Amino acid sequence: ALTEELVDRFGSLPPATHLLLEIHRLRVIAKPYGVIKIDASSQSIQIHFKPEAPVDGALIIQLVQKNKHIKLAGNDKLRIEKSLPEAKERIQMVRDVLKALGSPIQSSPRKMLA
Repeated sequence: ALTEELVDRFGSLPPATHLLLEIHRLRVIAKPYGVIKIDASSQSIQIHFKPEAPVDGALIIQLVQKNKHIKLAGNDKLRIEKSLPEAKERIQMVRDVLKALGSPIQSSPRKMLA
């Protein structure tokens, strides 16, 4: 709705504005998973989870085992080692990883790898 309002008021949006809106959407999507920070460069992405993230540890293990470019980097961090020069590719990669983790656990919080 915000995008539509901006286009309605100001016309076609510049690429930087589209990117800003996509980053905000990613924050909204990541929050229920307990993501507190995402560091992304063209060569790697780190997804930092809060200590008791509502994510199924078994799904994280499966994700790491199936994808050679995804690694555990401590108890509360995933590292994606893949060359993704475009910001929109990095955003999509984080979305794909979160989607692979299934729905966030709603009942009692658990440690990622408890």
